[in-house]
Amino acid sequence: MCENISVRKYNENDINKMIEIWNEVVEEGIAFPQEECLDYDSGKKFFAQQSYCGVAQNNETGEIFGMYILHPNNIGRCGHLCNASYAVSSSQRGKHIGEKLVLDCINQAKNIGFGVLQFNAVVATNIHARHLYERLGFKQLGTIPNGFRMKDGKYEDICPYYIEL
Repeated sequence: MCENISVRKYNENDINKMIEIWNEVVEEGIAFPQEECLDYDSGKKFFAQQSYCGVAQNNETGEIFGMYILHPNNIGRCGHLCNASYAVSSSQRGKHIGEKLVLDCINQAKNIGFGVLQFNAVVATNIHARHLYERLGFKQLGTIPNGFRMKDGKYEDICPYYIEL
């Protein structure tokens, strides 16, 4: 399904496509906590502030189908904990691109020196992401009732996950 897809570090030429994919998820309003879309300037700055950003690219066409951001989840004595967000273009979902992004992210987090990758707010209804995380060895920490406000104003539970690196 995604044999022709590889994940690599982003570069400045990827920023417009990364913003497009990121904003698509933000506008859907069912997975990311952000409500404001990125423009070129805010996106360039946002991605540059991350510890690492990866993109999933079609090896034949060069097209970017997905991306992730990786950054510390906390500071100081908890600075070894990291957090990540993943986005796949809606036209490419269901092709295991997200799995490639998560696996690359785990490797990059280890390389940077993080000890734990933690997801703070996986929406309970995001079944595909939850199944992926569990298949890759992430553990659910519990459930936070009504922790996420959906685009339609309804509240959904969130499920924090983690994996030791």
